[in-house]
Amino acid sequence: MSLTLRQIRYFVATAEIGQISQAAIHLNISQSAVTTAIKELEGMLGTLLFQRSAQGMSLTDAGRHFLNRAYVILRSVDDALNSPLPDIRASGLIRLAASYTVIGYFLPHHLQRLEHWHPDVAIEVHEQERQAIEQGLLEGKFDMAVVLTANLTHPDIVSETLFNSERRLWLPSHHPLCERSAVSLADVALEPYILLTVDEAEQSAMRYWENARQQPNVRVRTSSVEAVRSMVANGSGVAILSDLVHRPWSLEGKRIETVTITDKVTPMSVGLAWHREREFSPAMQALRNYFHDAFLAPQQLSARR
Repeated sequence: MSLTLRQIRYFVATAEIGQISQAAIHLNISQSAVTTAIKELEGMLGTLLFQRSAQGMSLTDAGRHFLNRAYVILRSVDDALNSPLPDIRASGLIRLAASYTVIGYFLPHHLQRLEHWHPDVAIEVHEQERQAIEQGLLEGKFDMAVVLTANLTHPDIVSETLFNSERRLWLPSHHPLCERSAVSLADVALEPYILLTVDEAEQSAMRYWENARQQPNVRVRTSSVEAVRSMVANGSGVAILSDLVHRPWSLEGKRIETVTITDKVTPMSVGLAWHREREFSPAMQALRNYFHDAFLAPQQLSARR
């Protein structure tokens, strides 16, 4: 078995955060993927890297030694990736549209990396709602978009999903449901509910509630993720939101826990979109290639061709 960068990244995230569940949320992957990667590393090295306990994961002496080596590996890879070769540099302008959630919780880090990779590509970012993004792509106002791909509706918009972010139940610390490993929507329906509305979140939520033949006990509707975060942390209600926007602390410094839901709750899909007849410029292709490389296992093109 060969050592992979994915194993290194999963190990480092777990070492820094101290919990497999939170490392998985941070990485936008499943807990089982993190667990498997760590077991593979321990198998290759022939030693335990972590001590497991109810409180989380703590590094062994071997784990601390390997963490230092892992940092060296990741720094070397970042140095290589952030030094674009002069003979493959793209140039030009991209008019990139993005929805509220994408621009707030996903895009800034990647814009910074794109600037390092492709300094001659200028990216003009426009925050818009989904309907305006689709219309802008159709009219040629935007070249590409980074969007919640499941929300797209127009048949002439091609979409490509980069990753799926699982939706989980958010709870205040010490809530009785925190003691469970998973809960059903029927359990959630008994709790006061904080419903997010931005980026068509309410429509997405009601689809999986209706499929489960349940109804949330909505106390507050809000377009602010931070309002949801604070209200949940303060004990005003619970919410179901994606791992992408999850943070373990509210602005007031109160803890927010997450629990898996047993019913089928569709994940939030983030990806690229463009007009099906749009001819790719070198700058557009460079942006698409960057996201393919960043997410290692790009998904197949959506059926919206």
